[in-house]
Amino acid sequence: MYCSNCGVKLADSELVCPLCQTRAYHPDLPEQTGAGLYPKNKQPKKPRRSPWPQMILTAMFLLAGLIVLLCDLQVSGRVNWSGFVLGALAIGYVVFALPVWFRRPDPVIFVPCSFAAAGLYLLYISLCTKGGWFLSFALPVTAVIGLIVTAVTVLLKYVKKGRLYIFGGALIALGAAMLLIEALIVLTFGVGHFALWSLYPMTALVLVGCLLIFLAICRPARETMERKLFI
Repeated sequence: MYCSNCGVKLADSELVCPLCQTRAYHPDLPEQTGAGLYPKNKQPKKPRRSPWPQMILTAMFLLAGLIVLLCDLQVSGRVNWSGFVLGALAIGYVVFALPVWFRRPDPVIFVPCSFAAAGLYLLYISLCTKGGWFLSFALPVTAVIGLIVTAVTVLLKYVKKGRLYIFGGALIALGAAMLLIEALIVLTFGVGHFALWSLYPMTALVLVGCLLIFLAICRPARETMERKLFI
C-alpha cells in the first residue's frame, strides 16, 4: 500500500501516512476487502521464452564467419587473415550472444569468461605472428584488468551498499595498473627506458577514485554533488 499524496510505502496496518499525515483510505468510503487476484500458493505461469532470437543471432555469427572463411580460401588458398576475424567473431559471440541463451545470465561467470576468450585470442595472434609477447605482456595485462573488472562485478552483485567505495577502489587499482602496463611494454618490446607516460592516466584515475571514496565518507559532500548533478 502506498500513500496517495507523497507515494511513500505504507504498512497494511497504517491508517495515516507518517510523513504527510494523509489518510490511507478515503474517510467517506468504506474499506474494500476481497479475494486476491490469484489463489494462494498458485502463481500465474510465466510465458515461455522463444528460442528464435538466440538461434537467429547465432546463425548471423556463423554466417559471417563462413563468408570470411570462404573469401580467405578463395583469395589466399588457405586460412590466412580469416583466422583473426574468426577469433574476433568468437569473442563477440561469447560477450554478446552467449548470455542471451540464459534466462538470467550471471555476470560473475560471463565476465571472466569474456576475458578468458580475449586472452586466448591474443595467444592465437601471438603464435601466428611469432611475436613472443603473450606471456610477457598480453597475459599479465589481461589477467590484471580481468581480475579488477571481475572483482567489481562480484562486489556489485553481492554487496548492496558502498558502491562509491567499490568504484573508487577499482579506479585506483586501474591507475596502479598503468605503471605495470608501461613496465611490461618496456621489458617486452624494448622501447628503451621508462618515459613515465603512465603517470598521467594513473594520476587522473587515482584522483577520481579518491574523490569517489571521499564522497562515500563525507555525506554532506555527497548530497551536495547529488543536488548539483541531479542524481
